[in-house]
Amino acid sequence: MKKKMNPTERSISGQPLSRRNFIRQTALGTAILAVPPSGRLWAAPSVAPSLNPEDESTAPLGEEILGRWSAPFRGWNYHPDPVIPADYPIPGAEGFHNYDVPCVFQLEDKPDVWYMSFIGFNQSGYNSFVVESEDLIHWKNPQLAMGFGPEGQFDHGGCVIGAYLYRSWDIRAPRMLRKQDGMYWTLYGCYPRQGGYELRPGYEGVAASEDGLHWKRASDEPILSVYQKDCRTWEADCIYQPWLVEHEGTYHNFYNAAAGPVEQMGVALSNDLKHWVRYPFNPVIRNRPGGYDEQFCSDGKVYRDGDHWTMFYFGVGKGGASIMVAFSRDLLHWTADPEPLYKFGGHPAGLDLKYAHKISLVFNAHENTYYMYYCAVGNKGRTIGLLTGKG
Repeated sequence: MKKKMNPTERSISGQPLSRRNFIRQTALGTAILAVPPSGRLWAAPSVAPSLNPEDESTAPLGEEILGRWSAPFRGWNYHPDPVIPADYPIPGAEGFHNYDVPCVFQLEDKPDVWYMSFIGFNQSGYNSFVVESEDLIHWKNPQLAMGFGPEGQFDHGGCVIGAYLYRSWDIRAPRMLRKQDGMYWTLYGCYPRQGGYELRPGYEGVAASEDGLHWKRASDEPILSVYQKDCRTWEADCIYQPWLVEHEGTYHNFYNAAAGPVEQMGVALSNDLKHWVRYPFNPVIRNRPGGYDEQFCSDGKVYRDGDHWTMFYFGVGKGGASIMVAFSRDLLHWTADPEPLYKFGGHPAGLDLKYAHKISLVFNAHENTYYMYYCAVGNKGRTIGLLTGKG
């Protein structure tokens, strides 16, 4: 008898499930309007869906819930110095500096070691690097994780890894990478041109690794771009950073994108990491006029927290970049707290006078403590800072 395929039984390297069946199996449901003869999915316009007030999973969250769910992530303690300073030396990459986009992870064969990937910038563009630590404070052994893509390709201007395939996205779980088809996997942001800072248009790709430290492109085509037919007005100028979550057999890619000087956040879905469908009601996190995220809602990091999902993102508004939080019961409908978890300029030594953004959160069970790494831009340049808080 032929075995019935479970939605979680799929091959990254093989063909995806039928797109029509995939959509029926995922949270997109009937929101997709049509499948044209080409086989490529077309999505509905990015208009917010009508919500049933009796459906708890999609209803907006009230102030009481926002306050209760965000309370554990307020009142941070400051580490006095950057854990990765702006001039952190990397052998063989002496021209790189101004570090950004930290992301902490662990590997199965070294459970007492933490790794952090981050990016550095030189006159050409971005490269991704990785360091290691035994105490989550002192980081050593820097090495190149993923460099510039081939000339003329969508990632020639540099690659920003960090949207890893983890074993678990539980907020207190170890950030252990998970192998699938014998490889580790990450989504990455990238740029096609060298010679400047985030030269538009940006793309997203998918990469694989045998050891979790050194990464290579796993597909010669970008997974998201501004040239795809389901790209909408809110994301028409540039695609930026991904964040990967797998839930109930479906991959979710939370990504920020730009229309002109404004960035908002959407989500795309996949069953194989290489073929993605945009949620038709993007953006899921939108700008709020006059708020701390009136210009940017960007770089979301999503974790499971008990009976709901928590997204840490950064907002730009009111003169700087602050660490914000939003919550969801279903990964598609989000309510953002209007007050920052951590506002720029909060560090007493001036590390984040301009920007506090792009976080990576890890829970140290031995200390019952959250470690929140973030890109701090202030009186010591673009650095990676550290905040801690009891769990």
